[in-house]
Amino acid sequence: MNLYVDEMESPLGPLTLISNGEKMVRIDYGFMKDLNEQQQKWASRYFHKPEFIDKPDEFTKVKAELRDYFDSKQYSFSIKMEFYGTEFQKKVWQALFERIPFGKTKTYKDIAEAIGNPKAVRAVGGAVNKNPFAIVVPCHRVIGTNGKMVGYNGGLDKKEFLLQHEKL
Repeated sequence: MNLYVDEMESPLGPLTLISNGEKMVRIDYGFMKDLNEQQQKWASRYFHKPEFIDKPDEFTKVKAELRDYFDSKQYSFSIKMEFYGTEFQKKVWQALFERIPFGKTKTYKDIAEAIGNPKAVRAVGGAVNKNPFAIVVPCHRVIGTNGKMVGYNGGLDKKEFLLQHEKL
C-alpha cells in the first residue's frame, strides 16, 4: 500500500500531510524525517507494508485550505478524510469535526455527551490526544470543564495560537 506525503510551512511550523491516494489520512506537526518512526508504526497498524512516497501534487487542495485558514479567509475544511483508529476514537474525531464550530470551544465532557457516552470523559481525552488531523479536526477547541486549557498533542503554545487566531 502506498501512502503519499508532502510537507508545508505554516505559522505553527512545518506540517506533514499524508494521503492514501483518495483521502487525507493524517496531518501532523513537524517534518516527515522527524516523524518517520512514529508514522511507520502508525501506518503498519493499518496498512500492509506501507511505503511513503513524496507526491506534492496530491495535496493542492488541502494546502490551499490550510493557507486560507491561516489567512483568515476560511473557517471550515472540506477536504476528504479517512479516520484510522478504534471505533471509539473515530466517533470522538467525527464529533470534534462536526460539533465544534470555528471560534467556539467545547469541553471533554461536552464531547463525551455528544457521542452518547457521558462517563467517558477521560477516554475522550485519550482519543483527542491521538487526533490524526492537526488543525482540521479541531481538538485545539477542546478545553477542560473548568474552562482552562489542558493538554494538546502539538503543545499548549500551538493550542493558544490557534484559539487566539480563531477569535474574530
